Amino acid sequence: MPPRPSPLSRSSFPISKALAILRRAARAWKLPMVTELSAALRDPFAVLISTMLSLRTKDATTAAASDRLFALAATPRAMQALDAGAVARAIFPVGFYRTKAAHILATCRILVDRFGGEVPSDLDALLELPGVGRKTANLVLTRGFGLPGICVDTHVHRISNRWGYIRTRTPAHSETALRKRLPPRHWIEYNDLLVAFGQNCCTPLSPRCSICPLAGLCPRRGVKRSR
Repeated sequence: MPPRPSPLSRSSFPISKALAILRRAARAWKLPMVTELSAALRDPFAVLISTMLSLRTKDATTAAASDRLFALAATPRAMQALDAGAVARAIFPVGFYRTKAAHILATCRILVDRFGGEVPSDLDALLELPGVGRKTANLVLTRGFGLPGICVDTHVHRISNRWGYIRTRTPAHSETALRKRLPPRHWIEYNDLLVAFGQNCCTPLSPRCSICPLAGLCPRRGVKRSR
């Protein structure tokens, strides 16, 4: 186990240095599925639907379900013409697949009726879509449109607090705190880097501190056991 560094105050954690280190380390890690998809397709609709499917579902399952669904329909107009059973069968076995099928069809109808078949690039408009929360909306903005946004999931919330960079109780509070504190130049990449870091190294339980590229920087707040 590496020696524990001296405690860092919230103001002293070197966030830009840490992200530069993670940027280099991430070349050897598997990136989140939605990140890879958005880089390949650059399609806000694909990012939106894949992110909706990904909630409480493993990346491999989400990727296969997305491929099957987009093979049936790749635009809001085409997808809204499908029936709920066809969508549910295509996306099974993602978590809550029947509910997600209903949300996807309702979302496509709204996109066609209110937005001319296009995904809006506005956070508030995205949040009005069925089944779309702040995490999904921010991911569509950042990965679908390349616009500033901070997507906060459990990895981002946990690691940001483990670093002592923020001190919050929920992902929603973390988003607010990061919007105030994180330099805007890091907003788009922040989720990608921390999710990959959280999946490959800084895990929820017993993080792999012995091989962590940030071992010399991290105060390891709240870590009781590590590898």
